[in-house]
Amino acid sequence: MHDAAFVHAHAANARWQEALADCRMQLEAQLAVQQAQHGHAVTLTLGWCYLSDYYAPAAERILDALQQEWPGVAWVGTSAVGVCACGVEYIDEPAMVLMAAPLPRDAFRLFSGRQPLPAASSGFTPHAALVHAEGSTPDLQDLLHELSERIATGYLFGGLSSARNRTLQMADGIYSGGLSGVLFGPRVGLISRVTQGCQPIGPARTVTRADRNLLFTLDNEPALDCVLKDLGLARDAPTQDMAEALSGTLAGLSAGADDAPRLPGMFGAETMVRHLMGLDVQHRILALADVAEPGMRLAFCTQNPSAARADLMRIGTEIRAEIESGTVGRVLGGLYISCSGRGGPHFGASNAELQLVRRALGELPLAGFFANGEIARDHLYGYTGVLTVFTGPAGA
Repeated sequence: MHDAAFVHAHAANARWQEALADCRMQLEAQLAVQQAQHGHAVTLTLGWCYLSDYYAPAAERILDALQQEWPGVAWVGTSAVGVCACGVEYIDEPAMVLMAAPLPRDAFRLFSGRQPLPAASSGFTPHAALVHAEGSTPDLQDLLHELSERIATGYLFGGLSSARNRTLQMADGIYSGGLSGVLFGPRVGLISRVTQGCQPIGPARTVTRADRNLLFTLDNEPALDCVLKDLGLARDAPTQDMAEALSGTLAGLSAGADDAPRLPGMFGAETMVRHLMGLDVQHRILALADVAEPGMRLAFCTQNPSAARADLMRIGTEIRAEIESGTVGRVLGGLYISCSGRGGPHFGASNAELQLVRRALGELPLAGFFANGEIARDHLYGYTGVLTVFTGPAGA
């Protein structure tokens, strides 16, 4: 990997041209500092561009401008209701975040609907992949699983576009639907962690009877009765009261009992939080926004800001400890992809979530967005954050 750190920039402006000009000045200033430090110009090769959905209609023009300004840089990104940088969140306002890296050109490959994954005979072996996608993509979970199987470590990280007006992906072109992103070879060091944002309100139960997204029984008890017990509601409560209580209740689903939480009262990293879609009072059935299978573990939960803060600090501390151990080198830059349901007021104040990341890892080039679903390993999560840092030689 190149010895120079990544560079990043962020700006908010009603006109994207002004925001881009502001970002250009920030990047040029950082590159000038690096040139003075290293005694030579830094050659950028890979760039990230995350756009507030206010800028989504101009995505093609923005990409054209990026390619003209920084020829030779491969650009990836997506649109979202909010974008973020180190210590800063731009939610529901016109803004952009850019980050660029001087990675060796043979250390990564872009992929999209027009750029398929490289064949085994190409000599490039992907070890991890950044994935951008859209929630409307058919069989999305299956596609993620198939992609994971083609990655040496199986590790994916990324998220779904959350734009309200035009969902899109950027991968040296503008795309809608499917998957796109970056494949990283073994020379690119990275550390990635998932942080949960929900707290269980009851015990973990075993799914004992289910039919796709319908939950019939948990621990051989009617599913509806189980959630009412956890919520403190009577079995014969008025249907309206049940519906109101369930509107703020979620379900944490995991494949087995080995998904141990790192903190008491929290979910483990394998747990996928899903919405409850409805209830059948007569048959005591719940409808879940995912497929449940007998043997899976399920615990009802709610969003909890205190638990989310504690778990975010946990993963930041884990990453920092791994870096300080001297086994992975120094941090060159980072990506943070958080759920659109977590940003802003959920953490108590503007920018609070990204300031927690900065407190844990310090000032570093960082880009990210608030997603409509987060990707880690071969799973599609909700109400989580995925923090990934790129590392280079310690002596660089």
